[in-house]
Amino acid sequence: MKALEGVRILDMTHVQSGPTCTQLLAWFGADVLKVERPGVGDATRGQLRDIPDVDSLYFTMLNHNKRSITLNTKSDKGKEIFEGLLKACDVMVENFAPGALDRMGFSWERIQEINPRLIYASIKGFGPGPYEDCKVYENVAQCTGGSASTTGFVDGPPLVTGAQIGDSGTGLHLALGIVTALYHREKSGKGQRVHAAMQDGVLNLCRVKLRDQQRLQHGPLTEYSQHGQGIAFGEATPRAGNDSGGGQPGWILKCKGWENDPDAYVYFITQAAVWGNVCDVIGKPEWKEDPEYATPPARLDKIKQIFDTIEEWTMTKNKFEVMEICNPLNIPCGPILSMKEIAEEPSLRETGTVVEVDHPARGKYLSVGNPVKLSDSPSDVTRSPLLGEHTDEILMEILGFSSDEIAEAKTEGAVGDEMAQSKVAAE
Repeated sequence: MKALEGVRILDMTHVQSGPTCTQLLAWFGADVLKVERPGVGDATRGQLRDIPDVDSLYFTMLNHNKRSITLNTKSDKGKEIFEGLLKACDVMVENFAPGALDRMGFSWERIQEINPRLIYASIKGFGPGPYEDCKVYENVAQCTGGSASTTGFVDGPPLVTGAQIGDSGTGLHLALGIVTALYHREKSGKGQRVHAAMQDGVLNLCRVKLRDQQRLQHGPLTEYSQHGQGIAFGEATPRAGNDSGGGQPGWILKCKGWENDPDAYVYFITQAAVWGNVCDVIGKPEWKEDPEYATPPARLDKIKQIFDTIEEWTMTKNKFEVMEICNPLNIPCGPILSMKEIAEEPSLRETGTVVEVDHPARGKYLSVGNPVKLSDSPSDVTRSPLLGEHTDEILMEILGFSSDEIAEAKTEGAVGDEMAQSKVAAE
């Protein structure tokens, strides 16, 4: 049995943050009903398309294991159907602009009247305060959550990261909030609101930088490489390049072939406990006893020189050879893996971290699988739904509509009529 089997989610989300959350719940077995606009659907269906007139990878990789129903919530019949779905579901998830559902006539108070057990989960850009009505995208969240100001090199501009910590990161936070609220409902019998703000989510992932902001008030951050280079600190946590972010100095170093391969690099950490092993590997055994190098405090003002010396050695090996030599000696290091290398790594396929999915219109494609593994609860990945593929099925199964009632709802424009197209594509 899947962990969330029997839980039904009304998925009113779009783009990335919300769909990340609901997809994770679907992977764990929840029945996720994705509500989309008739004839249009989630905006990402058409964004960044690589094959004409086929759902984009942007959409398919965020909406696995879901069922799609098209619904016009602006029509009276559509509102009636929506209310029926609220009664039949355990959780509703949305990432609309602030106040959108209230304007539709479905405030939290109204939703509680319809279904007191419903958990109403929302992703917004900001929490209550001066920016709560502002629109937020991934990079805006990274900038306002503290990530960008602390990413990059000290002599360069702020940088955003390729990891989607604003959208997908907040979606993961919201999923935890939903599961927690479901657990609480088992004891209380009541639903509740669950909020996750993107700014808050990014800040949570940047907590070590908030830690360093407070440490900076008591003196320089000696583990930052700028300290060893004599570069003064300002009033705020600085950009730290490829410093490790902890008490063990680390850096990205060139490996053999770096001139032609942009990913021929390795991350190397000079952990104090294995400093002697580091010295032996790079051909500097004399550093083990030299008072200028023997202790972590003595090495602080020589970090750049030390890593330059280590790099002279790593440049004689490819990144995997560095790892093979260092790991048995407990020297922490790891190769910089390209997306191509990750896509082709057999072990990631075996664990379900990378999966191959077959889509009726697109064919086979790669996607990420569930990053969280449970020992007794399976979590498979099935393809994303075609637009409105399950409209009739959901209306009949959950709301008890007859064929005539479904036809009437379509005639009134309350739901879309994409079922025929979906069947053709699925065949």
